[in-house]
Amino acid sequence: MRIAVNTRFLLKEYLEGYGYFIYETFNRIVRHHPEHEFIFIFDRPFDQKFIFAGNVKPVVIGPPARHPILWKFWYDVKIPVVLKKYKADVFVSCDGFCSLRTDVPQCLVLHDLSFIHFPAFNKKSHVLFYKRYTPKFLEKASSVVTVSEFSKKDILLNFKKIPESKLDVAFSAVKEIFQPADEIIKKQVKEKYTNGKEFFICIGAIHPRKNPENLLKAFSVFKKRQQSNMKLLMAGRLAWKFESFLDKLKRYKYRDDVVLTGYLDDVALCNLLGSAYAMVYPSLFEGFGVPVLEAMCCEVPVITSAKTSMQEIAQDAALYCDPNDFNSIAEKMMVVYKDENLREKLIKKGKRFREQFSWDRTAEILWQNILKAVG
Repeated sequence: MRIAVNTRFLLKEYLEGYGYFIYETFNRIVRHHPEHEFIFIFDRPFDQKFIFAGNVKPVVIGPPARHPILWKFWYDVKIPVVLKKYKADVFVSCDGFCSLRTDVPQCLVLHDLSFIHFPAFNKKSHVLFYKRYTPKFLEKASSVVTVSEFSKKDILLNFKKIPESKLDVAFSAVKEIFQPADEIIKKQVKEKYTNGKEFFICIGAIHPRKNPENLLKAFSVFKKRQQSNMKLLMAGRLAWKFESFLDKLKRYKYRDDVVLTGYLDDVALCNLLGSAYAMVYPSLFEGFGVPVLEAMCCEVPVITSAKTSMQEIAQDAALYCDPNDFNSIAEKMMVVYKDENLREKLIKKGKRFREQFSWDRTAEILWQNILKAVG
C-alpha cells in the first residue's frame, strides 16, 4: 500500500502542535509497517531527520502553503497531482485540511474547533476559510480522528451531518524525555533563568488563546499578596498578536520577575519544566492541552483552565481556575504556593497519567483509521 502523508508541519525550528503529532505518530507507523511505502509531502525544504526509514519517499511541492489562497491551491491543485503520480492508496492529513479535488480516500485529523469558539484568535481570512471548508473536509474524508472526547462531541454538535461512526479519538501524548529533573539540573536551571529563585512556568507560544495577559494580572495579584520572590517563566515563541502583550510587559510592575525564554528544544524545555515549582496553563481553549500532561510527567503540579479538554485530561490531578478571571488564576497560584501537602498530592496523582496516554497507542489508533479510510 502507498500512503501519502501531509507533512508540511514537520518544521525543524518550530515543531509544535500538528508537527509533534505527525512526528510522534508517523515515526512509529513508518517503522512498524515496513511493508508499506510512505510518501511524505512537504511544502518547503525538509530536514533529513524527518525521513524516519527507508520506506519513506519525500516529495516537495511548493509554494509554501501559508495563507488561504495558497492552502486552496496546495490541497486542491498540487496534492491531487502527487497522489496520482505516485498512485497513492490513501492520503493522511493531520492539520484539519484535506483535498476536495481527488477521489483518493482520505484520513483527516481535526484537533479542535477553536475558530468557532474564539474567532478573534485567528486572522479573519483564516476564520472565513475554516468556516467555509471545514464541513466540506469532514464530509469528504473517509475517516476522521480527533484528540479528545471533548473535541469529538464538539465536532458532532457543530456539524450534525457527520455520523459519529466516522469519528474516532486518538489522544495526544508526551515524549519519553519528559521526566522529573534531578536536583543538579534544577539548580542549574534556576541559576540560569531566575537567579536561583523558585518559579511558576507557562508553556506555549505567546498567543491570545494562551491567555498571557490574564496570566500577568494573576501574577501581579500573587506577588502583592504573598510578597514572594517567586518568578514567572513563559516558554514559547512569539506567535500572533503578541505586540499588545509585549507592550504591557514593558510597563509591568513586576517586569524583572517575568522571563521570556523564546522557543526551546526538547531537552531545554524538559529541564526547565522539571525545575518549576508549578505549571500555570490558563489557556482559553484546547483540543487536548499537551503541556498539562508534560508537567505531570515531570512531577510538577498543574493549575489549568476549568474548560474545554483540560479537565478530561488531568481529572483530579490538577487545580482548576476560570481562565477569564485573573483573580481565580491568582487564587490557585496562592493555594499551591501555601499548601505543600496539596502540592505533593497533585504530583502523586499526576504520576499515573504517563501510562494512560502513550504515542504508541495513538499511532495504532491512527493506523486503524488509515485502514478504515482505505476500506
